Amino acid sequence: MTYATQPPELWLYFALALVGGYGDAASVILAKTFTGHVTGSLVLAAIAIAAREWRAFAEHLSAVLFFLVGVISSVVIERILIVRPFLKTLSAVLSIEVILTTGAYLALATPHAPRVEIFIVCVSLALGMQNGAFQRTGGISVHTTYLTGMITSLMTAEANESQIIRTRDPKQKLRYGIWLVFFLGGALGAVMTFRFKEASILGASFLLLMILICHIRQRVTVSG
Repeated sequence: MTYATQPPELWLYFALALVGGYGDAASVILAKTFTGHVTGSLVLAAIAIAAREWRAFAEHLSAVLFFLVGVISSVVIERILIVRPFLKTLSAVLSIEVILTTGAYLALATPHAPRVEIFIVCVSLALGMQNGAFQRTGGISVHTTYLTGMITSLMTAEANESQIIRTRDPKQKLRYGIWLVFFLGGALGAVMTFRFKEASILGASFLLLMILICHIRQRVTVSG
């Protein structure tokens, strides 16, 4: 899915990178798996097989599967909303993310339930949808839940381009900015999780809700 990016919209991708880092850090601490990073979860799943820890293997594998389901779901949502121009894919995905992250907290707070498993499903779906829905900004490929590809692009560009080109290329600055915000989101998520435990995932819900409100207000202002 692609979006025509306008300068006022760029803040969305920095905000979502913050959520991506926050959610992944919280998931690693609370569920011992990556919910926004397929490669990390696959490696952990392979380690779990070698250690014959089958429950851990199932949790890591479910994180991968539901992340991919989330990506596919974002595409399906876009196709459904094409015939309903009064609804916007961006607002719909953000709303669903708020519900899923809130559900992740409720799963952890509910006794006598598969708490961690439901948490992984909810957060993986949320970050998968986010990653599928917001892939491009400023004419470059952008992922707001993991940054391996972006870091590779940065290093390749640094090795191949001259100093003059690097300093004048706004795409490079955008990549660096998103990378930095993702890192800060991970640090914030870790601090909040160590302090507030299960309730920390509500921080992601709050951030997503604020992003949704600001986006809707921006749309109303522009249309008005």
